Amino acid sequence: MDRSIRNFESLAENELRLSALAIAEAGYAAIDVGAALIRKLHIENDELHINDTRYPLAGRRVFFVGVGKCAVAAAETIETLLGDRLTGGIALDVASSTHSNLTKIETLIGTHPLPSEANETATERIISLLSGCTGDDLVIMLISGGGSTLLCLNKAPMTCVDESMLFSSLTARGASIQDINTVRKHTSFARGGGLAKTAYPAEVISLIVSDVPDNDIGFIASGPTVRDTSTIEDARAILKRYDVLPSEGFEFLETPKDQKYFDHVDNILFLTNQDALFAMREESARRGYTATIMDDHVTGEAAQVGRTIVEALHGAPSKSVLLYAGESTVTVKGRSGAGGRNQEMALSALEHLHPNELLLPLASDGHDNTDHAGAIADATTQAHADAHNLSIREHLDVHASYDFFTTSGDAVLTGYTGSNVSDIIIAIKD
Repeated sequence: MDRSIRNFESLAENELRLSALAIAEAGYAAIDVGAALIRKLHIENDELHINDTRYPLAGRRVFFVGVGKCAVAAAETIETLLGDRLTGGIALDVASSTHSNLTKIETLIGTHPLPSEANETATERIISLLSGCTGDDLVIMLISGGGSTLLCLNKAPMTCVDESMLFSSLTARGASIQDINTVRKHTSFARGGGLAKTAYPAEVISLIVSDVPDNDIGFIASGPTVRDTSTIEDARAILKRYDVLPSEGFEFLETPKDQKYFDHVDNILFLTNQDALFAMREESARRGYTATIMDDHVTGEAAQVGRTIVEALHGAPSKSVLLYAGESTVTVKGRSGAGGRNQEMALSALEHLHPNELLLPLASDGHDNTDHAGAIADATTQAHADAHNLSIREHLDVHASYDFFTTSGDAVLTGYTGSNVSDIIIAIKD
């Protein structure tokens, strides 16, 4: 059986864990981008059908541009779906993605979570491709998480190094993704509607895979095809609020405001964490649990979120599954070890869980700031920790959840999944 969780068998030490991992697998399957494209797109009578809209293909050049952690996976399906109707395209994905056998779509690999010269060069290639489009052309885009970092094209003398320093500071101060991406929109020619402006006057279909709370398409990958309403002054106010001082080379850009660039752009919310949550609820019911979707836009400090979920779990009846999704944060003060928000959430919950309870927070892209997707917290984890003399408090104090779960053996490993719809969190009471 093909599974997303590579160490499924070794982690499934008991029935409670087996259920949690099976529920997680259902979530991962539901957000598989390639499978979703096959489900939701089809060609009939030389027209591309998406939902209730038809896009003529005959006699047109058709291009694909994918940006983010889902780009290559989507490109593979798009090449198969369109066949000879596809003129060409570019898939810009993260460095850890597996290279594919694409023939018409060029694969470009950038860095994440910090930008680099490779990202700048790749973004320039996308701008060059789109700049040659005419009003008769159709551009299909797949926009997904990670796209903000990848679409790095600053105004000189600003460089990717200046941008890296700026956003590292914002992240360390616990800035929300909305605040971070508002600033990002004003530092790249490709973000904040930049790709829509570049593709004008072509018709653009932008399929958007959401990784942000509330699924606001203007913040997903910093909205490269969405008309932006924020201003440079808004971006400056955010830096002031977080007491972040940009480098001397820092240059703001205003985002395109003219509505004409967006009149022929269809922005479609294509996949969200709701797809994962619904599938996990169904799998929970199949396994005899009563599942409740508690929150699909979790925010806040990961450690506190973990404790809050445990409190809710304490009050739930037996055979309950509580499902959450969203994106928490970890505010770092002083020295810090390796880890991610999902592992920190699991670690913070560990000492508060009852023996019949389990918490499993996971990154949907499979990369929780490390090569772990997340971790299991339950009585078995506590037993592993005791056997290795691991201190929960000591590891939390320095945000070293990665080291904790590496040693205890309770980390979840998936590799990059080729999808990204924020984090998913499974809480079970047996």
